[in-house]
Amino acid sequence: MKLAMFSSQPYDRRFFDEARAARNDDVELHYHATALNAGTAILAQGCTAVCVFVNDVLDAATLEVLHGLGVRALLLRCAGFNNVDLQAAAGYGMFAARVPAYSPEAVAEHALAMIQTLNRHTHRAWARVREGNFALEGLLGMTLHGKTAGIVGTGKIGLATARILKGFGCRVLGYDPYPSPAFAPLGTMVPLDRLLAEADIVSLHCPLTDDTRHLIDATTLATMKRGAMLVNTSRGGLIDTPAVIAALKSRQLGALAIDVYEQESALFFHDHSGDIIDDDVFGRLVTFPNVLITGHQGFFTIEALREIASITFDNLDCFRRGGICANLLPPLS
Repeated sequence: MKLAMFSSQPYDRRFFDEARAARNDDVELHYHATALNAGTAILAQGCTAVCVFVNDVLDAATLEVLHGLGVRALLLRCAGFNNVDLQAAAGYGMFAARVPAYSPEAVAEHALAMIQTLNRHTHRAWARVREGNFALEGLLGMTLHGKTAGIVGTGKIGLATARILKGFGCRVLGYDPYPSPAFAPLGTMVPLDRLLAEADIVSLHCPLTDDTRHLIDATTLATMKRGAMLVNTSRGGLIDTPAVIAALKSRQLGALAIDVYEQESALFFHDHSGDIIDDDVFGRLVTFPNVLITGHQGFFTIEALREIASITFDNLDCFRRGGICANLLPPLS
């Protein structure tokens, strides 16, 4: 059996090769650095399965090409699946499975790293010291202990983030239309408007759906506590970026930390250091001294990559056996 992996990086190849060897699996892995879309789907010719990541496009047009090539399985090496046309996949009878949780703590710890980097200005301090500047003016932060942290989305990553912030002595508020009982010992569930009004830090940990797209827009930003910090390590589309820029300019929003960006597919996971970035919205974001951007690296730990490879092979085994798979995407589940 042959599997085509799209948007693959050297680290993907390392961990997937290790997982295949550990399982003595005879699947042929064909690695492609290019992203999957209708134009590149031809690279899957001769393969029964494709393995894809967050910015690959599995719309109806792409799935039509894949189906015509004989591809029968879609293996997502990520949790989110807003990039998949589920109805089209079901119509073609394709097996589609994801990695629902590989390391919630990895993303939660990255969110905390971004919070404290912005709060204590460690990135600016590092640059100053390298230039012999040891002045403290402009590096003033706040003590997290006693502050209010708002967690929007109380799934596995939201819960992990809540545990960390509670450990710092924060008062933790949570919002989720489908709240997890596990949140009860960590904080208080409240309506979204109350969370936004009271939180010094708002951290987003929800999936991107029609209901959550641009959850943070001009209206919700106006209800936030003035000067609060907004953190997004979930999905870029949760934020209306132009509205966030306006809130930063008016100082309604005190700081922004994002590991995801709505138009990230044209930027992230590639080296553009020698390019002119033709994205004026992103270009404006990086001019703010109180904005921290990382390139979708929240998941990027040894443990998470190992787990992603392992669960992806588990899903592949389910496909080959024709058995029940706990990680099937709806409406096939």
